[in-house]
Amino acid sequence: MPRRSVDLHAGVRRLDQLLANLGYCSRREVRDWLKAGRVTVRGQPAKDAGQKVAAGEVLVDGEGLDHPDGILLLLHKPTGLVCSHEEREGPNAYSLLPARWRARNPQVTSIGRLDKDTSGLLLLTDQSQLVHRLTSPKHKVPKVYRATLDREPPAGVAELFASGTLQLDGEKAPCAPAQLRMLAAQEAELTLTEGKYHQVRRMFASQGCTVLTLHRSHFGDLALGDLTAGQWRELPLDFFGTTENSG
Repeated sequence: MPRRSVDLHAGVRRLDQLLANLGYCSRREVRDWLKAGRVTVRGQPAKDAGQKVAAGEVLVDGEGLDHPDGILLLLHKPTGLVCSHEEREGPNAYSLLPARWRARNPQVTSIGRLDKDTSGLLLLTDQSQLVHRLTSPKHKVPKVYRATLDREPPAGVAELFASGTLQLDGEKAPCAPAQLRMLAAQEAELTLTEGKYHQVRRMFASQGCTVLTLHRSHFGDLALGDLTAGQWRELPLDFFGTTENSG
């Protein structure tokens, strides 16, 4: 994957902390890497794991650091994977990424979630402020889902979903207005601006319909394009505007 340009004037950190946070190795292992001559700082072999460095000054095995300023990815999530780092919940979407990215701190996480049986567009990043901003209800980022249903919905369901009055069991507030477009008798496209737990499935269930398959095709202005299941592409960190990594 291509590496981003590095800001040579970025803030300085301890060398061992920098390499550990970028997923290269543990802080303790950095000493062994230095002894082996794998790390240079400003063109000279690094000797002190605790020296203060900027990311742009460091090479590992002769190469610049891997995404030192952060990661933002658009992933085509397959079904069968969860959006959780908890191993007990089963195989997760992060397993599709390189091991070094999975070891980063702050960790790469999803912006919102798709459940195990839902496929489609998922954003991944280690930028915590971006996660908070794009999952905040006040930003009303539209998300488009395509659902296959077990039966045709009743008449008037599009108007009900658009009214902003549908109350789901266990929710204190009704669903925000949502746009429903029927593509066929049992094929629906639903656009939401919020993300309640299993919202699409629960909205259709409230009308007597079971969702058989569910796929997210769009997140804001983003679409999957020609990405196949399990593939990702990188996005500029400022795609949604400037953010700073709070880690």
